[in-house]
Amino acid sequence: MTDATYVSPLAGQRSTSARFGRIALRAGLYAMLILFALWYLMPLFVMITTSLKSLDEIRTGSLVALPREITFEPWRIAWSQACTGTQCEGLKPFMWNSVIIAIPGVLISTLIGALNGYVFAQWRFRGANMIFALLLFGCFIPFQVVLLPMAKMLGILHLAGTIPGLILVHTIYGLGFTTLFFRNYYVTIPQELVRAAKIDGAAFFRIFWSIFLPLSLPIIVVSVIWQFTQIWNDFLFGVSFSGPGTQPVTVALNNIVNSTTGVKAYNVDMASAIIAALPTLFVYVVAGKYFIRGLTAGSVKG
Repeated sequence: MTDATYVSPLAGQRSTSARFGRIALRAGLYAMLILFALWYLMPLFVMITTSLKSLDEIRTGSLVALPREITFEPWRIAWSQACTGTQCEGLKPFMWNSVIIAIPGVLISTLIGALNGYVFAQWRFRGANMIFALLLFGCFIPFQVVLLPMAKMLGILHLAGTIPGLILVHTIYGLGFTTLFFRNYYVTIPQELVRAAKIDGAAFFRIFWSIFLPLSLPIIVVSVIWQFTQIWNDFLFGVSFSGPGTQPVTVALNNIVNSTTGVKAYNVDMASAIIAALPTLFVYVVAGKYFIRGLTAGSVKG
């Protein structure tokens, strides 16, 4: 008969205390994260509630209070009848302008960036590192520096004040980022696949279309989300290079918010800002996890 193992009562107390300590620490961490999230989302909450209130309720009520009577009239005005300066025109045509600018700009810059990344990752030629460094340098040039050269170029090409001109500007300015994304992703693709394709007789661009492009979905998602966000949220290029009838939605939003005609309609301003932000918000809600996954896909070689 063996003796039973002796367990000190203090050991059980220490185990219970440690368990309660971990629970309290986790609860405190979650409480802090919830507070930070609420603080971060408070401006969005104020924008939504204000856009659903009448002007009388905004003047007499609290900023953070829920609307006593929900009205969608500010949203209708922002979409179809909002005043921009001396003219009254809603966001609808300007939203369409932004769509026309964003879609070709995203597709063209992504395709050319993929080709550039493939060349820099797989084609070893003299001066490749220097050219790639210059492209990276172009990523960090402030927008204000390129305004005059861009305006001069658009004037020479007779594209000033046009939507094709804005597409060209955004495509050129986005090439540095898309090239960087694809180059860093393509260097992680095993060289054995390239050698096997060369043995089978595949040429340079055949390897790109048959091997690299089908493996590029994660980084394509990153490039598309990045470029779409940059183009849609741009204001400086839009206000500098657009003309009457070709302004993107950010320029129209600025005109609405800064309009001095009549009484200041804060509910219309908030509704306009939410409408202008909905496309980028939708993109990140739907594909945000793929954006993070694509950014980390090329971080480890092998």
